Amino acid sequence: MAKFFTQTKNYMTPIEIFKKWFDDEKTLSTSGVPSAVCLSTIGLDGFPNARFVSLKALIDDCFIITGPLNSRKALEMKKQDKVALTFWWPHSERQIRIQGLSTGIRDELAVIYFGERSRISQAVSSISKQGEAIENLTVLETKVLEMASEGTKINRPNHWGGFSIQPIRIELMEFKKNRIHERKMYEFENGSWTVRQIQP
Repeated sequence: MAKFFTQTKNYMTPIEIFKKWFDDEKTLSTSGVPSAVCLSTIGLDGFPNARFVSLKALIDDCFIITGPLNSRKALEMKKQDKVALTFWWPHSERQIRIQGLSTGIRDELAVIYFGERSRISQAVSSISKQGEAIENLTVLETKVLEMASEGTKINRPNHWGGFSIQPIRIELMEFKKNRIHERKMYEFENGSWTVRQIQP
């Protein structure tokens, strides 16, 4: 069985490596989507659910995402805090898999992130009931455009917020042309990261 090695101050933590890889992909990418990440949750019906969201920030080594608190993903995270994040960066040919625990972010932080959204995104978040059935999309579109065109400030609705995901496992993988991919699994235990090399 492969040995675990405790990270020391002479080694980069997986969070530090993530930040470097993220910067590398942003430099190489022209599409502007390195922040896109697949969020996987345990569904209310027991089936896994996965969808792409946008990484907003890293705060205290936790991954921050935002969205409606009455959406399916939010309801699932409130019921079961075990979640997964998967990044695939095609330009640098790297994959990052994260397992962690989710908690809601503070209202003050949610207000900041909502304020950073475009006006049309603010209007959509205020009016749309994400994931619910609708008979006429044109009616919704008209309401959104009307709100976005008004000159008044759009305040964060109570049903919009975010989640902080504290990683407990991070797998970093670099793809190689010879198919002997570089894979390392990091686990956070007793206040420090351990790491082991795993086979491709």
